Order: sequence, then C-alpha cells, then structure tokens
Amino acid sequence: MIKTYRKTATIQAEQFEGSDEMINRYQIGIPRSGYIGHKPSYILYTLEGAMNLEVGDWIATGVKGEHWVIADDVFKDSYVEVSK
Repeated sequence: MIKTYRKTATIQAEQFEGSDEMINRYQIGIPRSGYIGHKPSYILYTLEGAMNLEVGDWIATGVKGEHWVIADDVFKDSYVEVSK
C-alpha cells in the first residue's frame, strides 16, 4: 500500500546570484560554452555528480554539509523559511 510522507530534516539554502564569492565558496565550475541558451550556465559538483546551475536557482546544504541545486520554482513550492 502506498503511504504519504513528508521530510522532517531542515536544510540551509541561498539563492545563487552568480557572484565570484559564491562561485569560490561552492567551488562552482563554468562549462566551456558558458551558456545554455541565452543564460549563463554553471556546474555545482554534488555527491551524485555534476548538476547544472543557473542564476536564480537555490543551493541547498543538507545536514551532512552536502550541496545540491533546487530550481527556483520548485524551491518556492516545496520549502518555507523557519524562524529561529
């Protein structure tokens, strides 16, 4: 029988704005072509391999310090900010 679950772990996240500071902090790569369509394209190296990253996407950090990319629309539909 299929059951419904929700995640209980919290994450930290920040929206990628393309700054050199964020590129250095997350060790983000820039592909040779540099663009997907008309937007600059970047690569975030994760535990599962390389993920495409665009300005406006979110970089999430899990409980073990791992990072992954979440598209802006998915992030806004799936996460709410918690107050400390």
